[in-house]
Amino acid sequence: MEYLLIFISAIFVNNIVLSQFLGICPFLGVSKKINTAAGMGAAVAFVLTLATLVTYLLQTLVLTPLHLEYLQTLAFILVIASLVQMVEIILKKVSPVLYAALGIFLPLITTNCAVLGVAILVIQKEYNLIQSIVYAFSTALGFALALIIFAGLRQQLELADIPKKMQGVAIVLVTAGLLSLAFMGFSGLI
Repeated sequence: MEYLLIFISAIFVNNIVLSQFLGICPFLGVSKKINTAAGMGAAVAFVLTLATLVTYLLQTLVLTPLHLEYLQTLAFILVIASLVQMVEIILKKVSPVLYAALGIFLPLITTNCAVLGVAILVIQKEYNLIQSIVYAFSTALGFALALIIFAGLRQQLELADIPKKMQGVAIVLVTAGLLSLAFMGFSGLI
């Protein structure tokens, strides 16, 4: 039951983008088409889960026993950047089709603050390894859900008659705010 609560909470109630405002840059930048949003969501799900696993192990097996917790942010950034580069190299060799499908999304994930944010949140919430993986994966699903919904809304906005002063960035930010308010409706769920 505890894992189900973590799962639902991370996707709907505490959505990483819409409630915690982490990962806003790719949320606004990659959400113009549903296909690219889905690709970015899949890439984030893979990297976020893997990065959380590695950073959790780094924290519990190296940083905490050696009392080097003050190096957490720097160590996590280095691990995430290295991990993304390693995944990119391995995918290029092992599965060129998947590498081509992910394309630009893998390097973009290196600068996605949601990946670092989740790695740090897992430590702050004092989750165990299984809880950390469940939280990371469900957070990535919540990120992908928000991204895909927002991409669909943006595609619909292209067909709408929007006043001249509201076109462009203004309507995108208003729409993002309204989507965030819609997800706040889940706050009483858990």
